[in-house]
Amino acid sequence: MRIAVIGTGYVGLVSGACFSEFGVTTVCVDKDAEKIARLKDGKMPIYEPGLDDLVLKNVNADRLSFTTNLAGAVAGADAVFIAVGTPTRPEDGAADLRYVYGVAEELARGLDGYTVVVTKSTVPVGTGREVEAIVRRTRPDVDFDIASNPEFLREGSAINDFMRPDRVVIGAESERARETMRRLYRPLYLIETPIVMTSVETAELTKYAANAFLATKITFINEIADLCEKVGADVHDVARGIGLDGRIGKKFLHPGPGYGGSCFPKDTMALVQTARKAGAPARIVEAVVEVNDRRKKQMAERIITACGGSVAGKTIGVLGVTFKPNTDDMRDAPALEIVPALQAAGARIRAYDPEGMEEARKLLTGIEWCRDAYDALSGADAATVLTEWNEFRALDFGRMRKAMKGLVVVDLRNVYNPDEVAAAGFHYSSIGRPRKGHLPAEEADQ
Repeated sequence: MRIAVIGTGYVGLVSGACFSEFGVTTVCVDKDAEKIARLKDGKMPIYEPGLDDLVLKNVNADRLSFTTNLAGAVAGADAVFIAVGTPTRPEDGAADLRYVYGVAEELARGLDGYTVVVTKSTVPVGTGREVEAIVRRTRPDVDFDIASNPEFLREGSAINDFMRPDRVVIGAESERARETMRRLYRPLYLIETPIVMTSVETAELTKYAANAFLATKITFINEIADLCEKVGADVHDVARGIGLDGRIGKKFLHPGPGYGGSCFPKDTMALVQTARKAGAPARIVEAVVEVNDRRKKQMAERIITACGGSVAGKTIGVLGVTFKPNTDDMRDAPALEIVPALQAAGARIRAYDPEGMEEARKLLTGIEWCRDAYDALSGADAATVLTEWNEFRALDFGRMRKAMKGLVVVDLRNVYNPDEVAAAGFHYSSIGRPRKGHLPAEEADQ
């Protein structure tokens, strides 16, 4: 089989590389000539564990290639995947579909023979039908079907998620289109991966519903964490107690500074707008969006409080700035709210992230970027963990004390054992757990 994947962002590049690993001849297309040139040289535009090796392997096997020539890529393809961005429109929070629709018109001109046009991008209900209309209007003679095949990839583990997914959702209504999609995903059939065949509209909504539900779980446990702090309970025990209930499940019940990234913020907002437009408001999701936005702003105040009520003239060592570990993605990262708020309160910021500093430099100013975690903590009055990179979990507390000027540690990801941090002499503050080694505000300020 032969396919084209239009867009070499996170979804397009990972999907293209993984399809080629399935043995499918895959051409990835992008208008950015510089990006394509870098990909041909084996240089990845994103950080995703294992992606560079997977791309190199399949390029060398002549199963994966990169081009700016969209018409040439789609000609003769069994399927064409649209994997371009659908960013949030700033004016109303809805998904901006101009790139999807522009690609639909452009690819229509190059189609040659029967093709399944598949939306891989996360798109609101009704987008597939509009893509169909655009292709039909542009090329009334072309033989094609549309399909929706939403991705469920987690940044940092995307390759495994594609190769061993919980399920594959395919929205396609002609048997011809369904058979093409079955052939593409045959390696997953062989390992008995659940394949959900449904309508285009149902597949489109399934992606939004899944992300909104996961965002709701995150927001729910964050509010429970706040309650735990008020009543002296431990949120991790609460999360385990409810997560062992098979109806709830244990995943996405880890408290923190709020969700971020390329999916949850954008998709929850888009679902809210879609629901309002359809006359069926998603009130729960609206509340999730509001609570999560507010939480990020509250985290800076939490750090300031732990520092005695003021960070003016103080140095804060920030560990991690990406929205999650194992990615360089800064989109809607809590750090984008927290760090500027600390700076506005008069703090000096020293920061380190294993992979995200290059991207972060474009978005955050006035920061001293450091070579490692201990360098970031050098002379710091307080340390704060914003991203739970594995290398931060095993820091030497003795070495931290020697590097730091102060003794405050604010752990917004709960990566440390409170007793161990307190035993090392730190005044430790985390999320939803009793404080350890905590001093009154006036004493901590000294």
